Amino acid sequence: MKKTEQEALHAEHRPENIARRLQRSPQSTRVSDLVLGGIDGCITTFAIVSGAFGAGFSAAVVLVLGFANLLADGFSMAVSNFEAVAAQREHLEAARRTEERHIHLVPEGEREEVRQIFAAKGFSGDTLEKIVATITANRALWIETMLSEEYGLSRTRHRPAASALATFAAFVAVGAVPLLPFLFPQLSMPLRFAASALLAALMFFVIGMLKSLVYGQPTLRSGFKTLLFGGTAAALAFLTGYLLPRLFGIGVT
Repeated sequence: MKKTEQEALHAEHRPENIARRLQRSPQSTRVSDLVLGGIDGCITTFAIVSGAFGAGFSAAVVLVLGFANLLADGFSMAVSNFEAVAAQREHLEAARRTEERHIHLVPEGEREEVRQIFAAKGFSGDTLEKIVATITANRALWIETMLSEEYGLSRTRHRPAASALATFAAFVAVGAVPLLPFLFPQLSMPLRFAASALLAALMFFVIGMLKSLVYGQPTLRSGFKTLLFGGTAAALAFLTGYLLPRLFGIGVT
């Protein structure tokens, strides 16, 4: 470990910095919304570009299909993410109401649950009893402990509308990039497709790298991995668009 990194870690773990960090409320997973929307937007849009080019469609058709898909799929994905995050929040609130009711009706039973939870972690005797007494003396702490330990739920804030908006914005912004070369009529179709492929590959690689920086993964490996997945989806779409008209005798006008 480099000295500067070690010094930074020591600074982060000073008592005042630890206290400040732990007092912050957990943030919602907005990064995952952006990554998911960006990757899916680029994959689906470039898949349409690849399929349409493979089928021999004109640039106008590519643009119409691409932008129609961009808005429709982006909205659909945003709605799906909204519903998923809303369901998570509803599940958390339902579990919270259940624990509040149980603590009110059977407090001794709930204390025993806390006791057994921390006994399973290796605490015993007076230490265990002090932990139980401390947690159950604070109703809010008691409930949060049960939500975390019994239900496995985190304190992450669930904001369905913000998650949906982040997903839609990333989907449209990144997904529009592969369509840009088709806005230039002076370029030939093969050149437009090549430029679109390069831009899509760049988007896949950049998203993978950004994801690695957030989640502490190897940067280049994450970039190439995302590029591989996106490229595979595009290749399948290209082959489908190329082969189906020829297999079924569908003419392209």
